[in-house]
Amino acid sequence: MHKKLLLTSVLLLLLVKISGQSKEKIIDDYFNALVKNQQFSGNVLVVDNNKIAYERSFGFSDYVTKKPNTPDITFPIASISKIFTATAILQLKEKGLLKITDPVTEYLSGFPYPEIKIRHLLSHTSGLPPYNAFFDKEQKENPDKVFTNEDFLPGVIANKQPLVYQPGEKGNYDNINYLILALIVEKVSGISYEKYIKRNILRPAKMKETVLFPLPEQFNRAEIKNFAFPHIYLHLYDDNPVKSNSIPYVKGYWHSYAFRGFADYISTIRDLWKFDKALYNNTLLKQETLEEAFVPVKLNNGKNNPDEFGLGWEIEKDSTMGKLVYHSGAAMGLSSNILRNVTKHQTVILFDNAHFNAHENATKVMMLLNRKKVDTPKKNIAKIYGNILLNKGATEARETLESLRKDTLNYYLIENEMNTLGYDFMGNSNPYHLPEKHFYKQAVETLKTNVDLFPNSWNAYDSYAEALLEDGQKEEAIKMYQKSVELNPDNENGKKVLEGLLRKKN
Repeated sequence: MHKKLLLTSVLLLLLVKISGQSKEKIIDDYFNALVKNQQFSGNVLVVDNNKIAYERSFGFSDYVTKKPNTPDITFPIASISKIFTATAILQLKEKGLLKITDPVTEYLSGFPYPEIKIRHLLSHTSGLPPYNAFFDKEQKENPDKVFTNEDFLPGVIANKQPLVYQPGEKGNYDNINYLILALIVEKVSGISYEKYIKRNILRPAKMKETVLFPLPEQFNRAEIKNFAFPHIYLHLYDDNPVKSNSIPYVKGYWHSYAFRGFADYISTIRDLWKFDKALYNNTLLKQETLEEAFVPVKLNNGKNNPDEFGLGWEIEKDSTMGKLVYHSGAAMGLSSNILRNVTKHQTVILFDNAHFNAHENATKVMMLLNRKKVDTPKKNIAKIYGNILLNKGATEARETLESLRKDTLNYYLIENEMNTLGYDFMGNSNPYHLPEKHFYKQAVETLKTNVDLFPNSWNAYDSYAEALLEDGQKEEAIKMYQKSVELNPDNENGKKVLEGLLRKKN
């Protein structure tokens, strides 16, 4: 009898071990596919019931020197910093020093929106416009000025802007809400925002590798020790990313605005896990406070905020795996996410320094951890096609595209990606304000190919017509605009351009 029990125990342990290895391999296969497809660069940590289920680093912290990402590399966590600010506010609430139903004016004298309450700020339902709406005019007049939190309240009072909507009426995610919360933390606590976070969050959670590192410094310093630099693929047809801080527009923007409270911290995956554990252990907040924070805030009409924001946390609508709460962070060249399954005590922490969607990948990893099916990552044919078209010509690009289209297991092709590639070649897809590069012949070829691939799409014809026009092929452009309007009589812009071309022709 004892031997049977022993044998059963050994078999159970073996099954558990195999199951654990299986999950680890499944997650590893997923990330290896992403990396092979140039769709991930960063660090990932997966925790299941307070034990590491998976941890690996991929890609480079610096693509110029080819310095690899490692688990101890610090990453900008961007808006994940907001959950520190929210935690600070909720701690002050627990101490009875404020109520989240209090108006902001109770703490910030002169704040010109008496209807806005702390709760609105925490849940991004305040209706405030972005902070630059208050300062852009002065910034243009004084381009060397760096705006800080000390400038915020006087600037808002002096240049009051209309609300986008009444507080609590709608929801829209905006950094300004957490800038104001940081000011409230300072006013109520009597110490600086940085000192408060360090004393009341980082120290109790034993987070020694998490420090405040203002965004202007992150984006304006050429060298930072043990730091994962954000990188950007400037064009869809590019193979190699560049450092975000090498782009003048990026450096210039973050030079002007040095506001704090919403995106200031850098951390490591292990250190952010310490924060996660401190929440589970109720070291930072009481359980009832956390449960309140993890409930979507109701709008004035009694419905949930469509973004499902609670008090500092966003809540997943799909609860089939358990209650999932998370916060993402993003800036030019980086994406980060902490996703917590508070029902099953599971956490995914993911940092990406080449600007791929960390939340999307974290969600898929959580699915894999819970034995849910996730499609194997596929390569983007449009990206491959564009690179070959630019470097080897149209014939080889088209032949490669046709060949790869047959392999639907490993490759994907969608109209919108090809359309984006075409505009990228035209120089019209330039969010980084760089000197424009015009490859009109490649744009025409790409968008002609898109029309051949998707012959029933009015938008494909419209874009192709625009490229033809840019390339000086007016007669062909007219034909394509006519086809677009024929497919979609409501294409008002197409009709307007077409009328102008026909008027000039006649």
